[in-house]
Amino acid sequence: MKFVITDQVILSQEPEGPIKEHIEPFAKFISAQGYALSSIRYQVRLATCFSRWLNLKSVECCGITSGHVEQYLRYRARRILSRSGDAAALNHLFDFLRSQDVIPTKTLPVLQLTPVENCVQVYEKYLRETRNLAEATILNYVPIVRCFLKSCFRCGAVNLSTLCTRDIVKFVQHHASHLSPKRAKLMTCALRSFLSHARYLGEIILDLSAAVPVVANWSMPSIPRGIPTEQVCQLLASIDQRTAIGRRDYAILLLLARLGLRSGEVAFLELNDINWNCGTMSVHCKGGLRNEFPLSFEVGKAISAYLKNGRALSTSRRVFLRAKAPVRGFRGSGAISSIVRHSLERAGINAPTYGAHQFRHGLATEMLRQGASLCEIGDVLGHRHPQTTKIYTKVDIEALRTLAIPWPGGVL
Repeated sequence: MKFVITDQVILSQEPEGPIKEHIEPFAKFISAQGYALSSIRYQVRLATCFSRWLNLKSVECCGITSGHVEQYLRYRARRILSRSGDAAALNHLFDFLRSQDVIPTKTLPVLQLTPVENCVQVYEKYLRETRNLAEATILNYVPIVRCFLKSCFRCGAVNLSTLCTRDIVKFVQHHASHLSPKRAKLMTCALRSFLSHARYLGEIILDLSAAVPVVANWSMPSIPRGIPTEQVCQLLASIDQRTAIGRRDYAILLLLARLGLRSGEVAFLELNDINWNCGTMSVHCKGGLRNEFPLSFEVGKAISAYLKNGRALSTSRRVFLRAKAPVRGFRGSGAISSIVRHSLERAGINAPTYGAHQFRHGLATEMLRQGASLCEIGDVLGHRHPQTTKIYTKVDIEALRTLAIPWPGGVL
C-alpha cells in the first residue's frame, strides 16, 4: 500500500519510528529550499529509513544525537550502495528537526578561556560595538593582537601595564620581515588600535601606540587596473538574459559597472534597500556607513526583470539569491567575484583581472576621462578620504604628459 507524503512524493509504505510525523513537514521544508524533485524524493526516503532504524534501536526523539547519524550511515553502507551526499542529507534533516524543537539544539562544550583569549574577546567587542568597524577589519586585527599577546605573555596572566617599547619593537621587527609591505602595515595598524584601546581602558598610562614602528609603504605604488568601457559593453552583451541566472548576473554586473559598487555591497543588498518610488538605492558600505545611489532606468529595469522573472520564491530579504539549493542569499563577496570570473571566461574577454573591483576602477577611470573631478569620483565611489581617490590621477596619462620634463638634447 502506497503512502502519500505530498502530491509529488509517495512512499511504498507508511513511515515508522520517532520522527515519522515530521517526514511530511520535512518534505515541504526542503521543497521550499529549491531542491530538485529527485533530490527531495531521495532525502525523504533517506529520512524515512533513518526513522525506521531509530525505531529498531528503540531511540526516542529526545535521545537522537549526531552520533546516531554516523552509526546509521555505517549500518546503511554494509547493506546497500550509499551515496556521497547521504551525510549532508541527514544534516538537513537534523537542521529541520532542531528548528522545530523536535530534538535538542546542538550545544558546544564550554571551554575555559585563557587570559590572552579573555583579553582578545574584550578587544573584539570594543571593535565591533564601540568602534563599529567592518567585519573584515575585525577579522584582520584580532589574530594579529592575539599573536602579539601570546608573544608577550605566553600562557600566563595578561598584565598590560608591564608592556614596554621593547616588546612592541621586537614583535614588529620579527614579523615584518616575513610579510608583504601591505600586511606589515596592517599589523602595525592593528597594534596601534589595540594599544589605544588599552590606554582607553586605563590598563596602560603611556601612549605606547606611538612606539609602534612605521613600516615603509609607498603611497599609491601602482596604477589601478580598470576594465575598459568597450570590454564592459562586450561582457554585458554576452549575458543570456532569457534565463533566470542570466537575468540575475546581468543585474549584478550592471551594479558593478554603472554604480561602482563593491562585491560585498552587491551580495548583501536587500529588498528594503531599494526605494522604487523615489528611484534610489541605499547601500551598506564599509565602516557600517550607508550611501544612497540614484537608481538609473537601465539598472532598475535589470533588477526588476530579475525580481519578476528570475528570483526564486524565498523568505530571504536579499535581492540576489543562489541559483542552486538551498536557495538563499550569498554568504559573502566571493560569490560575486566568482560570477564575474565565470562571465568573463564565457565571453572570452581578456580583462585586466578576473575580480569584481576592476569595474569600480573602470568607472572611476572613465569618469576622469569625461572631465569629472576627483571630488565627484570620490562621492560616487563612497570614499571617506580624498587621499583614497588621488590614485586615479595616475590613469590620466594625457594630463601627466604636460607635467613631464623634456629630455635634454631632444628626441634621438
